[in-house]
Amino acid sequence: MQAPLPWLGENSFAFPDPAAALRVPNGLLAVGGDLQPGRLLHAYQRGIFPWFDATQPPLWWTPDPRMVLFPDELHVSRSLNKALSSSGLVVASDRDFAGVVAACAEPRRGADGTWITSGMQRAYHQLFELGYAHSVEVRDGAALVGGLYGIAMGQVFFGESMFSRVSNASKIAFVHLVRALAAAGFRLIDCQVENPHLASLGARTIPRQEFMQYLPRGDEVPKPPLWPLQ
Repeated sequence: MQAPLPWLGENSFAFPDPAAALRVPNGLLAVGGDLQPGRLLHAYQRGIFPWFDATQPPLWWTPDPRMVLFPDELHVSRSLNKALSSSGLVVASDRDFAGVVAACAEPRRGADGTWITSGMQRAYHQLFELGYAHSVEVRDGAALVGGLYGIAMGQVFFGESMFSRVSNASKIAFVHLVRALAAAGFRLIDCQVENPHLASLGARTIPRQEFMQYLPRGDEVPKPPLWPLQ
């Protein structure tokens, strides 16, 4: 029988050792707490992220293995490269963070709900105001047709979610993101769990212990890095 999961207190940002996470379900580490910015930042600094739906208390995860993309391993197919140069889509960053998060929160085909609840959206808007959260937007004229958002900390970008309303839009956002992060010296893009969409772009799994070596060290949350996209 598995031991009960630790319940996080309201007045402490302390998390259990990631090595204590469950194997089934893979990576579930703790329950409870809240989504205030300080807790979220301490979680990301330790390779932990929230993932739960509106019927659940906050659930905190650190899966093993971890899906990541090393910037120099980005794979751009011939068809995607053509789309990058000829689609007519315009890519920008941090111009419409709220719009990207809201689009990512829309239920996916075949799903009843979303894990990007209203509370989750408010929490990441706060991180955006603090300079840690960022979005990449893809537009066709005035229409927002694709994008992604996540957290930048140290030399790691922690991807959270992406969406696409036209072919290749989310991939175009991702390629622009990775190329800009590579030029700025970022070492890793966290993709959290296995995803064939991102695997086609060069993402792969590594052991959690290896992933942890790329995270910012120290007790203090590092200041937001300079964001390389405009």
